[in-house]
This record gives sequence, structure tokens and C-alpha cells, in this order.
Amino acid sequence: MSIIKDFLLQLTFMLIPIFIYYTFITERVKNYKNRKVTMTILWGISIIACMSFPVVFGQNARLELRIIPLLLGTLYGGFLPGIFLSALIICYRLSFGMDIGFYNTVLVLLLSLPVIVHFQKSFASSKKDRRVKIAVGLSFYYCLIGLTLLGILRGFSKEYLTVPIIHLFFAVLVTWCFTMLIEAIREIHQLRLEMQNSEKLRVIGELTSVFAHEIRNPMQATRGFLQLLNEPDLSDKKKEYIQISLEELDRANEIINDFLSLGKPSIEDKERINIGYQIQRVVNIIQSYTLNRNVEIETAILENCWIYVNPQRLNQSLINILKNAIESMPNGGTVWITCTTDGRYIKISIKDQGIGMTKKQIDRIGSPYYSLKESGTGLGMMVSFQIIRSFKGKIQVNSEKDVGTEFIILLPHIS
Repeated sequence: MSIIKDFLLQLTFMLIPIFIYYTFITERVKNYKNRKVTMTILWGISIIACMSFPVVFGQNARLELRIIPLLLGTLYGGFLPGIFLSALIICYRLSFGMDIGFYNTVLVLLLSLPVIVHFQKSFASSKKDRRVKIAVGLSFYYCLIGLTLLGILRGFSKEYLTVPIIHLFFAVLVTWCFTMLIEAIREIHQLRLEMQNSEKLRVIGELTSVFAHEIRNPMQATRGFLQLLNEPDLSDKKKEYIQISLEELDRANEIINDFLSLGKPSIEDKERINIGYQIQRVVNIIQSYTLNRNVEIETAILENCWIYVNPQRLNQSLINILKNAIESMPNGGTVWITCTTDGRYIKISIKDQGIGMTKKQIDRIGSPYYSLKESGTGLGMMVSFQIIRSFKGKIQVNSEKDVGTEFIILLPHIS
């Protein structure tokens, strides 16, 4: 019974950080770096607690699950949290004395941490099922290394290896459970954010449907009078002022169009179209926009790929993304557009050589009112995400600061 209590205590030490983080920290701490630091500290406390109160099987047999906080802290936090948690394990283990267990701990970390860090980027960009497999595989690898090194240091005898073998299977099982738990919590959290955004969009839709017409009428009248005032004998300064006013009115009109797009109901009038033909049309439309920006567009489009969408709304989404790609390269460059298929999905890739984005910026792209442009509202990109989702598709964003960004649009393939 005492052993079962010790096991439950170990599990509690790992549940508490997850509970605190997703109940209090994610809601109250908005800064991503601060959240990551807080989570790393919580996992560190979990490691110390696990090592302080191990499951004891006898005089020399101890079992504790410090691998779980270390693994999850590194996979979800990144390289620096992994280094911090590893150093914490070594320093705290040193306080128990420099024995075979200490040397085994150091060697296991030296052989395991680089592998965990190597898979961290793949883990961060993967879906739920693959994340679980990566976490379980790394847990198995860590414990297997520890088992092997312990056998080398103490000898491959039943006396010394029974507890490590139990530890291996138990650690793998607990890793699976806790990774599934975290992924489920993240999905619920994301769903709640989407519901909040949907409520905002519903309110926006109601407001725009009421006010858009009334706002546009005086804008059109103002634009017409400004054009009438733009006579040949005006001074260059006054002509410049009129031109600026016209451009700002046009920009205001574009913002109203984006608001109206957000307020529209679910997209209807879908039809079967050849995506290759549609992409080429979009490229032809956007070509004039690239002329004064020293930007080239290169395409590699697979022919005869069919999808079921509304072509006008698809064009709107692609043009928004392409314009962002072009505007992200103030000194010019190349935009690559490719279209391939894996049988189930049509994959459209739009890749630029622009300023790129940080992970924090990638996470916020497509959110309401978030834009990297000084004069941007973020609505254009939000509309693009909304349109693709309405076609039962999805958008993935890969980016590196000062290197470039790639938007990957996945749409269901039909025969």
C-alpha cells in the first residue's frame, strides 16, 4: 500500500504544474516568454519534488519520474528550458552524493538531451497523434539508455535491473497519459478561443450589416467631390493632398469590405474547379501589383487537380496571402507558388523571401486585429483563414525571422 501511495504522489507532483499553468497562467499572463519561464519553473519544482519523494522498493531500490517533467518541459518549452531542467537534475542529484547513481544520471542526460532537443522542433510543428508518439518514443529512449548504463556500471543482474525495467514501462505509460492530457487541454483551450472569436465575429457581422451602407454613401460622395476638385490648374501641393485623400478613402473602403466579409454567412455557391487554372488566374491578377516592387513570381503547378470551393472567395483568400508575401519584401525578391497533391489533399505553397516572423507572431497570425503592417488591420488575413476553413481546409505557417515565410494551404481533393 505504501508503494501505491508513493506512485500516486509522483503523479500528483506532475499534475499540479499542468493544473496551475492551464488554470491560472494561460489566462492571466499574456506574454509568451513569461508563460514559458513560469512553466519551466513549475516543471523544475515538479522535478525536485519527484526526486525528494521517490518510490522506495527496499534499501537501495528507488524509482522516481523526473524524466516526465524534463521531457515535457523540453518538448513544450524548447532548448533553454531543457538545459535549465537538466542542470537542475544534476545539481540536486549531486546533493545526494557522488555515487554510481550520480554518474549514471549525468551520462543519461548527456546522451538523451541532444536527442530530445533534436526532436523538439518536429514535436512543436506536429499534430496531436504524432506528438504523443514522439513523447512516448523519447521517454522509452531515455529510460533504455539509463537501463543500459546502469547495467554497464553495476552489472546486468536481476537484482539491479528489476526496478529500472519497471521504471521504463511505467515512465512510458505515464508519458503517454500526460501528453494526451496536455494535448486535450490545449485543444479545449483553443476551442474556447475560437468560440470567443466567433462571438466577436457575430457582433461585427451584425454591426457591419447595419452601418456599412450608411458609411459608404458619404464616402462615395466625398470621393466624387474630391475628383471634381482635382483640376489641372491646381498647384502640385494641392493635387498631392487630393491624391492622398483619395487613397485613404479607398483604404477605408477596403477595410469596410473586409468587415463585410467577416460578417457574411457560410459560403455557398461552391463548384468543382481546377485549382491549377484558378491559381494561374490569381497570379495574372496580382502580377501588376509586383511590377513596381521588384518582385518576381515563380510557379510550379500540378495540372488537373480538382477541388470543391467558391472560386471568387478562394481568389480573395489567395490574393490576400500573396499581397502579404509581396509586401513582406520591401527590397524585392521572389515568391514561389507550388501546387501538389498527396491524393487526399491539394497542397498550395506560397513562399517568400521576406522579413519572416517569430513563433509568437506565427501563433497570432489570423487573429482579430493583428497585423505586422503599420497601416494594417489584420482583417484581410483573418478573412483568408476563415475562407479556407469554410472549404474544410487548413492553413499552416512556417517562418524564420529575416529568412522568409511559407503559407501552406491544404484543401480536400476530389476526383
